Amino acid sequence: MKPSTGRNFLHTPGPTNIPERVLRAMLQPAMDFSDPVFLDMTRSCFVDLKKIFRTESEVVCFASNGHGAWEAALVNTLSAGDHVLVPQYGHFTQNWAEMAESFGIVVDEIPGDWRHAIDPDAIEQKLREDSGHAIKAILTVHTDTATGITSDLPAMRRAIDNAGHPALYMVDTVAALGTAEFRMDDWGIDVAVGGSQKGLMQPPGLAFNAVSAKALAACETATLPRLYWDWQRRLEDAYYRWFCGTPPEHLLFALREGLDMVLEEGLENAFERHQRLAEAVRRAVAVWSRANALSLNALNPDECSNSVTTILVADGYDADALRITAREKFDVSLGSGLGRTRGKAFRIGHMGYLNEPMILGALAGTEASLEAAGIPHEKGGVDAALEFLATS
Repeated sequence: MKPSTGRNFLHTPGPTNIPERVLRAMLQPAMDFSDPVFLDMTRSCFVDLKKIFRTESEVVCFASNGHGAWEAALVNTLSAGDHVLVPQYGHFTQNWAEMAESFGIVVDEIPGDWRHAIDPDAIEQKLREDSGHAIKAILTVHTDTATGITSDLPAMRRAIDNAGHPALYMVDTVAALGTAEFRMDDWGIDVAVGGSQKGLMQPPGLAFNAVSAKALAACETATLPRLYWDWQRRLEDAYYRWFCGTPPEHLLFALREGLDMVLEEGLENAFERHQRLAEAVRRAVAVWSRANALSLNALNPDECSNSVTTILVADGYDADALRITAREKFDVSLGSGLGRTRGKAFRIGHMGYLNEPMILGALAGTEASLEAAGIPHEKGGVDAALEFLATS
């Protein structure tokens, strides 16, 4: 490994770059977590998280990654033997389904090819067939970082309503929150799962459930074990219940600063920035792909995510060797393929604390890595991205 002589260009789809403001916010002593100053700061985080989720419902915070918030969503609302409907459109719907099965929940799958978004019509058909309402919840993912695809959440809500089905609508928006439009209340989402380490520009370690009144009511009959993850305990007035023990103070200091930054930029401005940077990446990939060794995983341009771009590599070329070259020779960290795309793809993350020069630097490092790794590509991808950013 070469010695570090500058900043690493971190373009994995999580963790993402942490702003200096957020890092500095953590550089303070621990404090008494019953101190009114700390309690007021923590309450303000919950208030502002509601703004991020666009909800008036309760938000619960856990010291965990997103998988912990998945578990919380399941154990607070379901019982062993319940059925859930899972559209298999990527690595993370698959993983959430596997977690559900580990609790004795029955998973009804909708097959998918990992190259298209979730099909709302398929959800509606499955729900119409479930005349006895055995399906208690639908587990969906807003943006799957393995595939680089974002699904249409309002369309899925309409599908559920058209079927007249009472199932809970659960959405993992870990990779989309802060990068793309998300409206929990307007879109009738019952449980939203979020995380700190992607669009919200935080260190890994905090996860969130935003919980509708309908989902909270499901707690009354759900029988899966859930002491640490219990929404009802964490929503009690007593501050020592909010985190089921000692709060993750320094992550909360970081969260407060990060939320300030998101709200200062404005959510709509953040969405527009992410869309613009994502399009610059896709312009570069389109040029590289003309040599027929690379291609976007997402087949529908309208389904490409604001958060991450997944690039397939043709048989005979090593996607992981490319990533190693990018990291070791050019100080650019790219994401690997996951699940069905493991060893067959690399991913360029473009979410969180990023601007145009950072994206251009990452693309330049990636194009140089393609050359060094001997992967056929048409030169000029960086030029295409630069032209788009300069004129848009």
